[in-house]
Amino acid sequence: MIMTTALAPYDLGRLRLANRIVMAPMTRSRAYGPGQSPTDLMATYYAQRASAGLIVTEGAQPTVVGQGYPDTPGVYSAEQVVAWRKVTDAVHAEGGVIFLQLMHTGRVGHPSLMGRTPVCPSEVTAKGQVYTHEGPQDFVTPHELTVAEIEETIADFAAAARNAIEAGFDGVELHGANGYLIHQFLAPNSNQRTDAWGGTPERRIRFAVEVTKAVAEAIGAERVGLRISPGNPFNDIDESDWADVEATYTALVDTLAPLGLAYLHQLEAPEARDLVVRLRKAWPGTFILNPFTGTEPTGPDALNLIEDGTADLIAYGALFLANPDLPARLAVGGPFNTPDPATFYGGDHRGYTDYPALS
Repeated sequence: MIMTTALAPYDLGRLRLANRIVMAPMTRSRAYGPGQSPTDLMATYYAQRASAGLIVTEGAQPTVVGQGYPDTPGVYSAEQVVAWRKVTDAVHAEGGVIFLQLMHTGRVGHPSLMGRTPVCPSEVTAKGQVYTHEGPQDFVTPHELTVAEIEETIADFAAAARNAIEAGFDGVELHGANGYLIHQFLAPNSNQRTDAWGGTPERRIRFAVEVTKAVAEAIGAERVGLRISPGNPFNDIDESDWADVEATYTALVDTLAPLGLAYLHQLEAPEARDLVVRLRKAWPGTFILNPFTGTEPTGPDALNLIEDGTADLIAYGALFLANPDLPARLAVGGPFNTPDPATFYGGDHRGYTDYPALS
């Protein structure tokens, strides 16, 4: 039996979490309902994992142009709000706490998915390909957002956050990681603007700050978390200048710290533990860590990062995907089901709701 602080309750603002184990956001591409709406199967999937201290859902696009992958859910229409209510009701019926992740993918997308050109801080095409219903396709040259369009996008985030609360979510997480729109503003290779929205670390953080402030004003700061991944090269982000990375993210954390947000959630990049420690010390509230583990899923040893004070909560991705009762398994040291990558994205219940719980 593993007795650890990770299994003790935790107060996240006004919310009482059953433990300090977080289900990390994971795209599953199964929003087959009308107009990119969640389905009853999605409600089952999240309810099965309600023993997490906190569930953060897969990314939901706050606007049509924010979609980057096939069959990902939105949270911008009335029918989507109604469909999400089935998910939140199912999780709450099992005693869980659930935040919706708001994910605008920016230049990571394709016109075949959304019927329009993806957007970005600057007209810089990402290297690589995106998966579509027609198969992998090269990234296209994005449309550079005008200042008016930036302000409209900020308003879209705030509206989506209000929709999330209407749908019954306990809060929202802003996806500022993995090379998506907020991250694209933070990174110098994707943000080459020379106006007030780019050029220096202080100006490159402005979009992230303004989105966070707008969402906090819309639903209350205690209901808002932010996910970041400094130094993470996903989707052709280049944050290899560590002096710039430290300056950018220190400025971001220092600016957001007084707002009283629910949490800061860092996805650790390779060789970035020193920055994790620095940002954790600078952040006055709850700090969630999704630790770097190479190609392996985050394992039980990550709970030691709660014990030594590196983080308040630990987020698990693939291991939670394959083990719906992960906290119970961590408590007894396993065994753990093995995730099946072939069923990660799209499909039916197989590799989704059929992973067995402990008997």
